[in-house]
Amino acid sequence: MSYLEYSVKHVPTGLSKVFYLNWALILLITAVASIGFLMLYSVAGGSFDPWSQAQMKRFGLGMALMFTVAMIPIWFWRSISAATYLLALVLLVAVEYLGTVGMGAQRWIDLGFMRLQPSELMKIAIVMVLAAYYDWLPMGRKSRPLWVLIPVVLVLMPVYLTLTQPDLGTAILLIAVGGLMMFIAGVHWAYFAALIAAGAGMVTAVFQSRSTTWQLLADYQYRRIDTFIDPSIDPLGAGYHITQSKIALGSGGWTGRGFMQGSQSQLNFLPEKQTDFIFTTLAEEFGFLGATSLLTLYALIVFFCVISALSNRDRFSSLLILGLAANFFLYFAVNMAMVMGLAPVVGVPLPLVSYGGSAMLVLLIGFGLVQSAHVHRPR
Repeated sequence: MSYLEYSVKHVPTGLSKVFYLNWALILLITAVASIGFLMLYSVAGGSFDPWSQAQMKRFGLGMALMFTVAMIPIWFWRSISAATYLLALVLLVAVEYLGTVGMGAQRWIDLGFMRLQPSELMKIAIVMVLAAYYDWLPMGRKSRPLWVLIPVVLVLMPVYLTLTQPDLGTAILLIAVGGLMMFIAGVHWAYFAALIAAGAGMVTAVFQSRSTTWQLLADYQYRRIDTFIDPSIDPLGAGYHITQSKIALGSGGWTGRGFMQGSQSQLNFLPEKQTDFIFTTLAEEFGFLGATSLLTLYALIVFFCVISALSNRDRFSSLLILGLAANFFLYFAVNMAMVMGLAPVVGVPLPLVSYGGSAMLVLLIGFGLVQSAHVHRPR
């Protein structure tokens, strides 16, 4: 009996699938999103408009999409993995010609009812296609050069298109999640050692190219690096964001100033307080305890995903869940490191908390895939 035949006979059907959902994961996701609604209400000065109410509607739509995706058998999602990747790639190309500009970057396609950011969709698509690829590839070939080159190309194509927008933060996340997928799949460690060496060489080249005719990064990206190294060199310019963020983080103390009592966010000293820097608002108002509580919820979401992956006997499902969990981890780890001054400011939102439509919807679709793999695993 093939795996597919076994799976079809040993998975729940119809409405009974609802009972096999990972409800602990759903409750954790809802708890994190609720914190986001609360913080968006706070940064708006005690109003559901313009951010909190819109975010609630998006979360409701996203949850409906998550349940819909979860009810569809996981082997269907495996069968369309390549098509999903190609669609995301085409949308990234379309951004160059049809995209709308916001905050100096061309990253969105205006659909009328919402602005779609194709790079967010690619974060899910790259995990799907690599999971399908390594599920198809025989174990003995996974470390052979030709078979390693294929996933590298699959990762680098969207990375290049994302960099042209420009969106350095998403490009870094795509490289990271692609590399993690290859590592999880069992690609030999020597390739990763070579990649680290190449990365060190690239960093050197980036600094050497500054103010030359072959400069590799935009001027504002170099200013972000300078600010990361020493924010005090331009406290009212390029260093303003991280300086105000550190002030907000430090002023929260252990228990915080209180709900809607944060001076940095309420008096608008903190820039992008509803998106990239919303974690600092949380830390200022609820202190170290509030910040670590959110981090604990994030860690539990990753933990439940990993447990689901390890208990799944389908290689595609396991790789998919682990890849999506890694993607989620990178989201919040990079954002938190960024606002604490441990990493350059690269514009990565805090998952389920920062205001944004595409990121919220795509993230919940990703969790729908996790649920589909969990529900339809052989029992």
